[in-house]
Amino acid sequence: MKRRDFSALLASAPALGATGSALAQGGPVEGRNYQVINPPLSTTPGKIEVVEFFWYGCPHCYAFEPAVEAWAKQLPADVAFRKVHVAFRANVKIHQRMFYALEALGKEAAARPAIFNAMHQQGLGLDDAKEQAKFLSPLGIDPVKYQEAYNSFGVATKCSQAEKLSEAYRIDGVPMLGVAGRFLTSPGQAGVGLGQRLPEHELGARALQITDFLIQRARNKA
Repeated sequence: MKRRDFSALLASAPALGATGSALAQGGPVEGRNYQVINPPLSTTPGKIEVVEFFWYGCPHCYAFEPAVEAWAKQLPADVAFRKVHVAFRANVKIHQRMFYALEALGKEAAARPAIFNAMHQQGLGLDDAKEQAKFLSPLGIDPVKYQEAYNSFGVATKCSQAEKLSEAYRIDGVPMLGVAGRFLTSPGQAGVGLGQRLPEHELGARALQITDFLIQRARNKA
């Protein structure tokens, strides 16, 4: 979802064109299916870092979630994967703070499916910390501890770091995948230049194939 589209959320959007033979015909194309970050960003030494930039309220992130989670569980030891929640506008900043508060409590991964379902299936906004605490309580998250984490300096710092990383990668939409501080791709980019529409889940799978390609490039320092 592009930054400019956040004020007019849609439940879905047309998928970009793609064909099943695209990656087999010469591989991903620089400037079309992925971008090169120049100069490269600094990353953790000894690891190939993959960052998924996302927003709980983005329907495309919701569609992408099953594929990226399954993919992340099978990564080799030299690849480190993490999620970074963007903050494109006021209510998205509130969701970003929820992400990092839950992460601080060690509860984010467990709560994420319920949060996605609440926003995309039940129509809940979760745009207020008290509403979030009430929603999260049945999931075993203490409301007082949640509020403390939400308002903590540590979470504020994490939010600031996330915004700086988003700016460094020049993120203008989600979901997007940053690889090794050197490359950027997305389900949308995965379908660019191809002549047929595919469902979002297939574009997501294609984006992960491109990410694997970029991981190998980073590994080979190419």
